[in-house]
Amino acid sequence: MKLFKFAGYAVTAAILSMPLSILAQESHEDAVVQTHRHDRRHHTKAKFVAGGAVGGAIVGAKVGGPAGAVVGAGVGAGGGLIANHIHKKHEIRKREETGTPYQR
Repeated sequence: MKLFKFAGYAVTAAILSMPLSILAQESHEDAVVQTHRHDRRHHTKAKFVAGGAVGGAIVGAKVGGPAGAVVGAGVGAGGGLIANHIHKKHEIRKREETGTPYQR
């Protein structure tokens, strides 16, 4: 008898929690739009690319002198683009799951 009572509570809790989980999820299109808007306002792509280029230039200058700095800046900027792409995909997925990645 306890098993049926527990099963009844579990089903009731699942049914009552469904509206809360549905409200937290967003469509993919909404998540993409919100992520692009946030990144545009905060210049996220520029920060990733510039940070990668500066880091690459510093490492390249230490290893190969002036020519190494130029090559390192290019490689670092490419790495920054890849990092920005990964960051954007992560933020979109997080917005889809929770509604917003920044719970305050």
